[in-house]
Amino acid sequence: MTHELLNGLSSVESGQVLKLGTKLIVPSGVSLFRLGDPADRLFLTERGRIKLTLPMRVRGREEDVFVEERSPGQTVGWSALIPPYRFTLAATAALSEAEVIALPREALLQYFAANPAAGYKIALNLAIVIGHRLQLFQTMWLREMQRTVEVRSA
Repeated sequence: MTHELLNGLSSVESGQVLKLGTKLIVPSGVSLFRLGDPADRLFLTERGRIKLTLPMRVRGREEDVFVEERSPGQTVGWSALIPPYRFTLAATAALSEAEVIALPREALLQYFAANPAAGYKIALNLAIVIGHRLQLFQTMWLREMQRTVEVRSA
């Protein structure tokens, strides 16, 4: 499987990174992490889908507002490599169980120090993943702003 975080790495480098991780099975509906949890590892989705949500209070009750789903080959939990190392969303296995590879931050940082060229490629790939999330939130914010302006104009 091709993982977006490992684009541009040789098969040897990809194998070295994957060996740092542990495979986890996440049953359907079970949380992988919650908003604000310490982010000590990031996850590569192998099988299934991971639903990302933003817990918020809506009309006096807690709701998980859907943000996006991540599918096989995609990265979840990049907060593990970005200070302050806290998850900024909640992640749950979607409709069926999911399988992920959990990569510990410390092991990744040691790998980057020992293999700076591979670490650089992973950092660039991580920037693309983060950029995608920023675009997604910008789109969501613009839609909400448009609704607000329309309501005020009516």
